[in-house]
Amino acid sequence: MRIREALAAGRELGVDRLDTQLLLAHRLQRTRAWLLAHDDDALEPPVAAQFGADLARRAAGVPLAYIVGEREFHGLALQVTPAVLVPRPDTEVLVDWALERLPPDQPAQVLDLGTGSGAIALAVKHARPAVTVVATDVSEAALAVAAANAKRLTLEVDFVTGAWWQPLAGRRFDLVLSNPPYIAGDDEHLPALRHEPRGALTPEGDGLDALRQIVAGAPAQLVPGGWLLLEHGYDQAEAVQALLLAAGFTAVTTRHDLGTQPRCTGGCLPR
Repeated sequence: MRIREALAAGRELGVDRLDTQLLLAHRLQRTRAWLLAHDDDALEPPVAAQFGADLARRAAGVPLAYIVGEREFHGLALQVTPAVLVPRPDTEVLVDWALERLPPDQPAQVLDLGTGSGAIALAVKHARPAVTVVATDVSEAALAVAAANAKRLTLEVDFVTGAWWQPLAGRRFDLVLSNPPYIAGDDEHLPALRHEPRGALTPEGDGLDALRQIVAGAPAQLVPGGWLLLEHGYDQAEAVQALLLAAGFTAVTTRHDLGTQPRCTGGCLPR
C-alpha cells in the first residue's frame, strides 16, 4: 500500500480527510506536509495494518485524541486516554477569563474542580507560574492522567481526589474554575459521545446538578472578592446566572465560545 492509497482508504470509510492524514502522520512520525510530498512511498506492512486499525476505530466514532493519545489545549500538548474527556477548544475561553483575573507574577490560590486530563489547571499554571493551583476529580484514573501530564510538562499542581468541595474543607481560594458535567441525561447528542466517560459528560437529569452543587458550596470556599467561573451548556446561561445571583454573587456575566454560543458564566463573591 502506498501513502496515497492509504489516504484514499480513509475517504472510503467516511473518515475526515484531515483526521486520516493525522492518523497516518502519527503512525509514521512524520508531518502532514511530508505525507503529501511522499504520497508515492510504500508503507511497511505492519504500519499499514496499524493504520488500518486506526481508521476503523475513527470510523466507529472513537475520538482522534484517544487513538493518537494526545490533544493540544491552550498551547500545551496533553496526553489523553478514555478515562478523561477530550479537551475542547471552547474551554480555552474559561482559561482566558481566569488569566484576566490573575495578574502576572502575583500569588493567588486557584482551584480547578473536576480537572479530568488537567487541561484547565495546567494551562493556568503554565501561564501564571506564581499562582498555587489545586485540582480535584472524583476519578482516580482521571487524576492519574492529569498527574502524568503535570510531570511531563514540569508544572506543579496539587491533585486531590474527591467530589466537588468534599475534599477541600477549610480551604479558601481566590479563583475557582470548573468545566463540570452539564449535558442533560436525555440529550440527543450523548450517543455520539459514547466513547468518552459518561460521568464527565452528564450528571443525568436536567444537566444542572453538578453546577448547583458547585455554586451552593462556593461561598464557603472563596475568599471575599474571589471569583467563580463555570463552563456550561449553550442553553444554560440564564439558569447558571440565576444560581449565582441566588447565592449572593455579584458582577455575574456570561462569555461566548468560538461558535458565539453562551458558554461560560461567572461572578464575584462580595467583599
